[in-house]
Amino acid sequence: MLQRGKMIVGALGALAMLAGSSFAQEAQPQAAAVIHAGRLLADASTGRILTEQSILIGADGRIIGVEAGYLTPPGAEVIDQRSRFVLPGLIDSHVHLTSELGPNQLLDEVQLSPSDQAMRGVENARKTLNAGFTTVADLGANNDAIFALRRAINEGRVEGPRIIASGAAVTPHGGHADANGFAPDIVDALRNPNACSGADDCRRAVRRQIQAGADVIKITATGGVLSNTAAGVEQQFSDEELRAIVEAAHAMGRRVTAHAHGAGGINAALRAGVDSIEHGSYTDQESLRLLRRNEAYLVPTILAGVTVEEMAAQGGVLTPAQAQKAREVGTRMRQSIQNARRAGVSVAFGTDSGVSRHGINAREFQFLVEGGYTPMQAIRIATVDAADHLQLNGVTGRVAPGYAADIIAVDGDPTQDVAVLMNVPFVMARGRTFKNE
Repeated sequence: MLQRGKMIVGALGALAMLAGSSFAQEAQPQAAAVIHAGRLLADASTGRILTEQSILIGADGRIIGVEAGYLTPPGAEVIDQRSRFVLPGLIDSHVHLTSELGPNQLLDEVQLSPSDQAMRGVENARKTLNAGFTTVADLGANNDAIFALRRAINEGRVEGPRIIASGAAVTPHGGHADANGFAPDIVDALRNPNACSGADDCRRAVRRQIQAGADVIKITATGGVLSNTAAGVEQQFSDEELRAIVEAAHAMGRRVTAHAHGAGGINAALRAGVDSIEHGSYTDQESLRLLRRNEAYLVPTILAGVTVEEMAAQGGVLTPAQAQKAREVGTRMRQSIQNARRAGVSVAFGTDSGVSRHGINAREFQFLVEGGYTPMQAIRIATVDAADHLQLNGVTGRVAPGYAADIIAVDGDPTQDVAVLMNVPFVMARGRTFKNE
């Protein structure tokens, strides 16, 4: 009797295992598409390059799995990239999609409505996506324009990268992101709604901007090259104001990134607890120590420095106040990234596109390599590290199960020559193919 009972229990257990296996198979999502990748860099933190891989993608735009060999799941669209090098979609941590620097920069400020800016953003978002950048952080734009563009892309109405948006920057009155260089009545009309003075006023500005829809708070901790005023590039917010901004943002679940050129302003912002530094042109040893201690990111934007340096030499675009600062800051950015690399500072890829032309973002890779990074390290900075910086771990930056299918492919090997990233013939974002030449 006991033996018979054991047999019944065993049979029931086997049936349960079969049922469980069947259920697991049924629960496995069906692949809507599969990419056949000749070579695949799934994760730049490992540097491992696989050959002849199949990337299985579900109907929800997420990666189901990565399998060896060229698989053809029933009903799945087959996307042939067997002759190409496949890698995660690139991330640019500093862009301005709704504008682009040019000879009409001053007129644009008074002639273009937020709707005009949003329309330009549509064009620039498409250029950025076609360049292989499937995620960007837009750091400084009219709220109505950039938040509408972000929503349209999220809803699939407009082609563009995933946008992490700050909207209007928080700036001191008369500071880098405020209106400057116009007649007083025009300055009043163009004034940044987030311009603030004093700790309490700056807290209010942060809270208002979060209420408006900001994913991240962008502040101008120092003067800037393109503000049309001869106010230098050093600290502009007081220490007390900086602390108030960071406390208010962190209390409401937002990170703070600081535009900062001069070392005094960089260090003050880091002591106040900002999460990252944009530009960091004049970083000193204290800056590097604070960046490491705080585990903060540096977003170097070398392309922007090179661009304004070239514009200052050519003339016709920058005002005298802008040109003077451009000549001083451009070369400093290249030295800063070398110091950051040697010091082991965390770096995230960013270009400040909108200063440079949209769609040439990958030129930044060249300057990272010139600064001493290997091509593989530069790719990591634009994928894994940039995703960590933007708090998108588990979302993008790798080709792995559960991640969004943000995937690009190039001809040639970018781990040997980053120049091949200047021409990206295949782009998939969130599981949708946008470009396949």
